[in-house]
Amino acid sequence: MSDEDDYQMLKMDGFDDCVIGTCERFGQEEIIAYDKRKVLAKLVSEDMTEEEALEHFYFNQVGAWVGEGTPCFIDTEAEPINQAD
Repeated sequence: MSDEDDYQMLKMDGFDDCVIGTCERFGQEEIIAYDKRKVLAKLVSEDMTEEEALEHFYFNQVGAWVGEGTPCFIDTEAEPINQAD
């Protein structure tokens, strides 16, 4: 069995309401895309301070590489980078 046969899009338990779609990447399988701000808001709603939520998010969610199916996080309110200069 090849690695492709073992591929699985991974999701975070309890964060289904933060999913905004999937992310396509050249030469790689699709992954689940989460709204970063919704994830942080959910963590705060679960009795974390904003600082605790940020630390948890970056260490345990963004920092959790569990293989090719690891989800991504999108900041839907980020300012675009101007590359025309």
